[in-house]
Amino acid sequence: MHSFLDAKLMAKALRKAMAERHVELSHTDCLEVVSRQFGLADWNTLAARIAAATGDDALPLPESWFITGNTERTNYRIGLDPTQPGTAIIECRFHRQGGIVLREDHYGVLMQSIQADDYRGGRIRLSATLKADDADAGSIWMRVDKSEGKVLQFDNMTTREVDGALRGSTGWLERNVVLDVPAEASSIHYGLLLQGYGRISAQSFQVEAVDAKMSPTPRSPKHLPRPTNLDLRSSGLSA
Repeated sequence: MHSFLDAKLMAKALRKAMAERHVELSHTDCLEVVSRQFGLADWNTLAARIAAATGDDALPLPESWFITGNTERTNYRIGLDPTQPGTAIIECRFHRQGGIVLREDHYGVLMQSIQADDYRGGRIRLSATLKADDADAGSIWMRVDKSEGKVLQFDNMTTREVDGALRGSTGWLERNVVLDVPAEASSIHYGLLLQGYGRISAQSFQVEAVDAKMSPTPRSPKHLPRPTNLDLRSSGLSA
């Protein structure tokens, strides 16, 4: 049984079979037909899926940076932009109308991890210049951990009403994440994030200690209500 990796062979066989029946189809037309047989919108979408599976379109990673293990690598291309030095990119391999539906929890992440020693008891700022192209949500993020699996502080910009994640298409914009580093912190992690479709580009990363005059960045878009109806009175409405 053929898989999508055999698409070009399948297109070649289809073209030969149709020619024997005196129906002339170009190789490109046959690739489009085969793509639809796999439930995809077009050959470009299938070609991206093949490249992802075979690693043919892999980008070099910036030194000392890595892709997180829970990144869906078949959906995202991550690394240095070959057309713009000093720029990292995360881009979805598939366009919105391509027939591949991404779940809401699909994302790509490029990151670094450092020891918290130089920042304990103070405040730290991560900044970068970002540019979005048809992005669902692109951002920088930072997390302060006490120990592996124990998160003390976290901000990925996605809940902010102001200066939050980049959505749609934008020019180059500066974004910041500022977090407190408690005395018990052991490590700090930060990087670039793309959720969903599109592309996010980043350059000019900086990590620096800042003083108390710079407030931590907000991580919730609205205030939660005060405790109410603790005796569980009915509202009179059905579920």
